[in-house]
Amino acid sequence: MTEVKKSLKRTLIGKVVSDKRQKTVTVLVERRVKHELYGKIVAKTSKYHAHDENGEYKLGDTIEITESRPISKSKNWVVTRLVQKAVLV
Repeated sequence: MTEVKKSLKRTLIGKVVSDKRQKTVTVLVERRVKHELYGKIVAKTSKYHAHDENGEYKLGDTIEITESRPISKSKNWVVTRLVQKAVLV
């Protein structure tokens, strides 16, 4: 009997807001939560530093990041795939 083992690592999808550093991108992840008191849906955002080995992801790209071992002081996420390329205006 073969079972597909689900990964215990968290994955998030967000937008690249900075690609200025070498091998690192800053990813803005937005989640929608209900306000405890008023019940209104509010957008909460978090920024994560993710490892981008080849520097292939650029500003505005939507990417998926996965939790990993600590790579530096502030970086413990790795870019796993490109979800959507940035639209040029």
